[in-house]
Amino acid sequence: MKEHLPKAAFICVHNSCRSQIAEALGKQLAADAFESYSAGTETKPQINQDAVRLMKERYQIDMEATQYSKLIEELPPIDIVITMGCNVKCPAIRCKYQEDWGLDDPTDKNDEEFNKVIDTIYEKIVALAAKCSQLI
Repeated sequence: MKEHLPKAAFICVHNSCRSQIAEALGKQLAADAFESYSAGTETKPQINQDAVRLMKERYQIDMEATQYSKLIEELPPIDIVITMGCNVKCPAIRCKYQEDWGLDDPTDKNDEEFNKVIDTIYEKIVALAAKCSQLI
């Protein structure tokens, strides 16, 4: 195992839904490839409750146990920045690699829409982990 795993930050406006899902799945699926963090340009008092419920049902991950909505300024130095596709200009974050996943926000939508987003994030986390050693 490497001495220093790259740090990946998943960024979204409120850091309450997509970025939180990505952080949780990154910790579960890719802990040997990168460290997972999430943050936003604003915060919410709690993580989206539909996301919390579905992640518990599908992956037995309790996001509220270890995660909370936080600002970009609270992140450690980051190697990989993944924006969720918020259609807003994020502040520049120094990093070695960046990509945008272009995901629609499922907030206030039905479980089917939430599950589509969760499935896409799952696939993208696996793909990021697979190519991580070539990125950094």
